[in-house]
Amino acid sequence: MTIRRLLVANRGEIARRVIRTAHALGMQTVAVYSDVDAGALHVREASAARALGGNASADTYLRIDKLIAAAREAGADAVHPGYGFLSENAVFAQAVIDAGLVWVGPPPRAIRSLGSKSSARQLAQARGVPCLPGYQGEDQSDGRFAAQARHIGFPLMVKASAGGGGRGMRLVTEAGQLQAALQSARSEAQAAFGCGELLLERALLQARHVEVQVFADAHGRCIHLGERDCSVQRRHQKIIEETPSPAVDPALRERMGCCAVELAQAAGYVGAGTVEFLVEDGQFYLMEMNTRLQVEHPVTEAVTGLDLVEWQLRVAQGEPLPLAQDQVRFDGHAIEARLCAEDEHFTPYAGTVRQFLPPLPAEGGRGSLRFDHALFEGLAVPPFYDSMLGKLIVHAPTRAQAIDQLAAALDRTRLLGLPTNRRLLAACLRHPVFRAGEALISFLDRTAGELRALLEDEERKDFLPLAMAALYGAGGRAPDLACAFARSLRLKHRGRVWPLQVRQQPGGALAVEQDGQTQMVLSADAACVRLDDGAWHVQSGALDLIVEDASFEPAGGAGGASAANELRAPFNGKVIAVKARSGAMVARGETLLVIESMKLEHALAASRDGVVKAVHVQAGQQACTSQVLVTFEAAPAANGSTARSRS
Repeated sequence: MTIRRLLVANRGEIARRVIRTAHALGMQTVAVYSDVDAGALHVREASAARALGGNASADTYLRIDKLIAAAREAGADAVHPGYGFLSENAVFAQAVIDAGLVWVGPPPRAIRSLGSKSSARQLAQARGVPCLPGYQGEDQSDGRFAAQARHIGFPLMVKASAGGGGRGMRLVTEAGQLQAALQSARSEAQAAFGCGELLLERALLQARHVEVQVFADAHGRCIHLGERDCSVQRRHQKIIEETPSPAVDPALRERMGCCAVELAQAAGYVGAGTVEFLVEDGQFYLMEMNTRLQVEHPVTEAVTGLDLVEWQLRVAQGEPLPLAQDQVRFDGHAIEARLCAEDEHFTPYAGTVRQFLPPLPAEGGRGSLRFDHALFEGLAVPPFYDSMLGKLIVHAPTRAQAIDQLAAALDRTRLLGLPTNRRLLAACLRHPVFRAGEALISFLDRTAGELRALLEDEERKDFLPLAMAALYGAGGRAPDLACAFARSLRLKHRGRVWPLQVRQQPGGALAVEQDGQTQMVLSADAACVRLDDGAWHVQSGALDLIVEDASFEPAGGAGGASAANELRAPFNGKVIAVKARSGAMVARGETLLVIESMKLEHALAASRDGVVKAVHVQAGQQACTSQVLVTFEAAPAANGSTARSRS
């Protein structure tokens, strides 16, 4: 069947990616959108668009009935699911087929057998694909899991059977952690996938995450397109991916590729899929198979010169694979970095993009730069979906060149209005362990503190010129210093207050006095925007920071007193569990609430011992950034007054 009108059942950069190739093949496209996505780029770029109504994933991009209705109303004859949402949902695939539409993906039976980690393990074991010891039984009781954990041994992983993207996944290093891990993994898996079934698997702590891209047609042919190393992860979610893997030689590539193809063919697979392995000491073990296109597919496209979305669409129309295994060629090295709306502590943020300027390729660079995104100035980044904003991909002749060019591209990316992991990604790329090709899955767990300290040290060194650029540079308050008198300022950055005396000097320089020392400061060449809370977001090349003017806050704590004895929401999200109770004693580190934001659960804990005065939210409620969630009784101070400390 020839696809003439394709509905893309997704949003953001992957929807744009599919639309781009579909248009190049002469197909019309239909976008779908939630209320918050009404002005999104994928909606503007599609041939037609249909509203889904609502915002949360469960009300929009996860509603099979709405998506099928949109396809019928728009006259679509095929559906591409992208990745995430319903892309690995066999019920959705079958509903598309039952509606008389072409499903751009594997058959529902293959999704069922491979989409579940449990059944995929069983199929792999039957075909001789190496698997780690584990448990994937029907008995899902805590007692059975505890008994199996003792048999498997620690450390082990708790995994959502229907999961992916790190959701519903917990590392357990000792028996005492198991029950809490089971509870939180079940909850997150149920919310993300509608299925709380779990499995256990022996954990490898010195492993790499290496996956193999496979492609199959409806005529019984299946090939692989090489591997991708995805070991740099946070919260079990990838943030940097590359191909080829620095740890895979041709012999290992051949063995892994053969196993990946064997597994796909055993399930009667058709289309694009990825078989994920753990690799340690030259041995590999199956993790799972993702029955969809991967986020990181562009690195494979870069080194092979192929368009994997085009292959998906052609295979869905019944065409055979255009290449045999021995015709696949690999050229150079490609690395991808996922730009996310989160800080260096991996805390997600919603907000508005105030300034955006994508990086241009470096002059004279021997390579190519690609930026898959759906960003524009004025874009509202909502809390309902994944935190990823886009992906920067560099293809170069060598790995070292690709690393250098991608780090430089991140430095040149201007994105102001909300925190991003831009600087952390560049720091990871420049870290000697990564540059040496020795980064394991544990890389960020081991180096995150070091990287954060490095970023904070860089900010402190350049704080004054960047702060002056925000307050007194272009768009700032330069006219306020039209006289020679000093102006008192109290600026706040990362919780530290900087008391300053500032005098304007001839030529636009500023004399800044701090702690009795005066230095001449020239405003940095920086981009600055004012945020809704009055703070400034400043970016200058590789640096970016948030500066608050605390000059008119009480001197006792620059907001500490007024915000004392409160637990506030660090970001927008849905309250899914409330453990705090009015009048209850709580200990430091005790979980008080759980908030779901950008498809992940986050436990909010007490920062000190205390007594809960009141709980101001309930489960199911949407919370916004800085909203007061819990208040505490004031603690008595040594002088008889009330000492207040933020919780």
